[in-house]
Amino acid sequence: MTESILIVLHQEHSTPGRLGQALRDRGYRLDIRRPPLGDPLPDTLAGHAGAVIFGGPMSANDEHDYVKREIAWTAVPLKEGKPLLGICLGGQMLARQLGARVAFHPEGKAEVGYYPIRATPSAEAFCGPWPEYVYQWHREGFDLPQGCELLAEGDTFAVQAFRTGNAFAIQFHAEVTHAMMCRWTIRGHERMSLPNAKPRAAHFADRPVYDYAIRNWLSGFVDSWLACGSPRRLAAAE
Repeated sequence: MTESILIVLHQEHSTPGRLGQALRDRGYRLDIRRPPLGDPLPDTLAGHAGAVIFGGPMSANDEHDYVKREIAWTAVPLKEGKPLLGICLGGQMLARQLGARVAFHPEGKAEVGYYPIRATPSAEAFCGPWPEYVYQWHREGFDLPQGCELLAEGDTFAVQAFRTGNAFAIQFHAEVTHAMMCRWTIRGHERMSLPNAKPRAAHFADRPVYDYAIRNWLSGFVDSWLACGSPRRLAAAE
């Protein structure tokens, strides 16, 4: 039987981008759910190999019922030890579940475009070299939850990635395809007027410079992340 990965999206036309394609290439079926549109999340991940929570225009601090339910739901993969990846909003939801603060930059700055990050030695031990620049699209960030391992840091938003067990949060968007970037920079053009945001032309000028390293990192990260849930890896950990 083909294993499934739970894919949590937050808008009607959102896609999992090249992360979804990477999972399909590895033989996984994508079980796509959109909680803001009324899709339920499973009570257990026993029927899934892992879960990915993607980004969205809402905030992890919003009072919407579906936001609260989704944050609460992250306790399921945490309890069951299933691989979990939170991207941008998804990472912020995981941070909230773990008791950390999610907040705007104190000076109102955003990261919209390509920005530098610095991986920790433990991050590179997990999946090899990390990219030095990554694509960002956010104006809120998360603190490092207590007891979690810092994987990457940045200049504007200090915490860029963290890990706890088999759960990972990243602030940046390695999944973005060229088509997604075109769509985001058109539909979300007002984001590029925020303090510290890059102009649209810079997004497309920087992509051929930095995207090769990002794409290679994503491939290695996906393999290492999926291995967190393998019987062999679990047995070794025990």
